[in-house]
Amino acid sequence: MTTLCGRFAATFTAAATLAVLPACAQQAEPAVQAPAVASAEAASLDGPALWKVADEDTTVYLFGTIHALPEGKDWYSGTIAKAFDASGELVTEIPAGAENDPATAQLIQTKAMLPAGTTLRSKLTDTQRATYEEALAKLNLPAQAFDQFKPWFAGMTLGLLPLLQQGYSPEAGVEKVLEGKAGEAMTRGALETAEYQISVFDGMLEDAQISFLVETAEGIDDAKAKLDAMVSVWMAGDADRLAALMNEELTDPMLAERLLYTRNGNWAEWIDERLDEPGTVFIAVGAGHLAGRNSVQDKLAERDLKAVRVQ
Repeated sequence: MTTLCGRFAATFTAAATLAVLPACAQQAEPAVQAPAVASAEAASLDGPALWKVADEDTTVYLFGTIHALPEGKDWYSGTIAKAFDASGELVTEIPAGAENDPATAQLIQTKAMLPAGTTLRSKLTDTQRATYEEALAKLNLPAQAFDQFKPWFAGMTLGLLPLLQQGYSPEAGVEKVLEGKAGEAMTRGALETAEYQISVFDGMLEDAQISFLVETAEGIDDAKAKLDAMVSVWMAGDADRLAALMNEELTDPMLAERLLYTRNGNWAEWIDERLDEPGTVFIAVGAGHLAGRNSVQDKLAERDLKAVRVQ
């Protein structure tokens, strides 16, 4: 679930995990509903999906990303490369390099740590603790590995670790690649701050955090296989299938609202306002935000703005 929940989860959490130790989905639906977008007849579908929203003097490209990938995935080509080269501004979920900012590390110390004298495992039932400790053992970690952390941070880290151990890396993630290709003349922007993304998790009720942690622990054996499948359909540009796979990852409607739907609405508002200024913008956000019900495209449609698929 880490890859779906935000770039912060896949970047700063990885760095924090490696420092502490020796790594968002949608509500399940009976059927997958296609996003409310228009498909261009000439669109090429042989690569990750790309959409655009445009008016007379502004073009905004929407590209769904995978925040952590294995090395060697060749997705930057064709329409994606042309759109990026034509853009004057790169906009990501959080500012480039925010995960390496000492202020973010300090924020984590403030937000992710439990009060002294309290442990994570003391907050779990016997059944939850057994599931959690079993998952840690499978990763060759001691039972007390994350005792000082709140359940949300432990859950994100637990979801990322098996991926890091099996070849996935935020350094190979889409945003890192795009930032490496952006020249000095390209303006950088962000839809959120790292502080806001942390607050999305830290603001969850503790019971919801624990459910998130336990669900992650229960799925530890299948984490890589599930992400492998998502990457495969992402590479093929199959947005509907990607939405279906993501629907399996999160069944809590309140968590889906917090992690995805509210933020999608905020981003649609940002795009709507950005269309008032001329230029070409390339927005790169987690692929879960651009697939399925209540996607960014759906939120744009509510504002009478049409997202056209161009790849």
